[in-house]
Amino acid sequence: MPNYYSPGIYVEEVPSGARPIGAVGTSTAGFVGIAPDAAARVDEAVAINNWSEFLRIFADGDNLPSTPLARAVFGFLDNGGTRCWVVNVGAKGQISGTGRKRSGLDVLETVDEIAIIAAPGFHDTVAHEALLTLAERSRTMVAILDPAPDLDDVSTLTKVETAGKPPKPAADGKPPADGPAAPAPDAGHRPRQSDYGAFYYPWIVVRDPLTGELTSTPPSGHIAGIWARTDALRGVHKAPANEPVRGAVDLSYLITRSEQDVLNPAGVNCIRFFSGEGIRVWGARTLAAEASPWRYLNVRRTTNFLEQSISLGTTWMVFEPNDFSLWRSIRRDIGAFLTRVWRDGALMGRTPEEAFFVKCDEETNPTDVRDAGMVVAHIGVAIVKPAEFVVFKLSQWAGGSETETMGS
Repeated sequence: MPNYYSPGIYVEEVPSGARPIGAVGTSTAGFVGIAPDAAARVDEAVAINNWSEFLRIFADGDNLPSTPLARAVFGFLDNGGTRCWVVNVGAKGQISGTGRKRSGLDVLETVDEIAIIAAPGFHDTVAHEALLTLAERSRTMVAILDPAPDLDDVSTLTKVETAGKPPKPAADGKPPADGPAAPAPDAGHRPRQSDYGAFYYPWIVVRDPLTGELTSTPPSGHIAGIWARTDALRGVHKAPANEPVRGAVDLSYLITRSEQDVLNPAGVNCIRFFSGEGIRVWGARTLAAEASPWRYLNVRRTTNFLEQSISLGTTWMVFEPNDFSLWRSIRRDIGAFLTRVWRDGALMGRTPEEAFFVKCDEETNPTDVRDAGMVVAHIGVAIVKPAEFVVFKLSQWAGGSETETMGS
């Protein structure tokens, strides 16, 4: 309390006690692959904010070949992405490290702002497993997985892929130059189940930004851009589907409705051509099981968004006295944040009370919990789910007013 000695008016700045929780970003992508200049910034995470920056860093030279990584970064920026991190794995062509030195995906794990990860040009079982493992370990990222190229037997997309039997080593004891053997022709091509991965099919045909020629390319970069565009225009709670794929002029395989009837329940998000709409993303599922609460992509990504925002916005609470005042602050700050999320349309409910709850009191923090140095809050949210199946039931009507029809 300051001392007052003479009569007058004194103004004091008193903190309100409220500490607003800020929303974390959800649209920053991380790409791992081989750059046109394979020797440029190898195994180093480089932030890219525009196409000119990518060209200057990873494609500065004459007669450099185009790569899936280059087309993915261009597709990401062209479809609405604004910032991504790129790791060039160079000539070694491995997206995960085996030694103590960080490389490939291990480098991306050190960048906290990344929410989307992909490895354009890598579509085998080993690559899929590395992407899913990183996403599951971080609990802050969702992986976009690419299918194998020239895959026209859609029935294999409903079977989980296997790595296949490795080849015999060479006579000199060194590993074979061509790497692991490919799976058998009748093997599955769908990645394993995961709450943190999404799988898209088929490849898309684009005009290469480096050569100007039409070429097939994996869709992950363009899809990541669509995720970012949807986040910016509608919010992370909006399923990134029924959206045009900018830059795509054709598909490597035209999926029919009957084929998607089989692929959609298996968690394969189809990219389809519609005569009146063009090429659009026509699926918004994760690789989770059919009965999983994380079946829909927007539910998974919204949950990641909420967890990260609350985690980063409540760090001030660490080492605070674990009493009624702290519990009240937790309920107030998290409740205010979730109210804003509800107003944005991400939570289902006519009122905040229907959309979420925050419980932090003596019941969630008994004596043994407090003695262990813990404070526990229970949070429940009702995240909106997409209208994946829109059903209109039509019947013949004899005419007249609705009241007459109901009473007849």
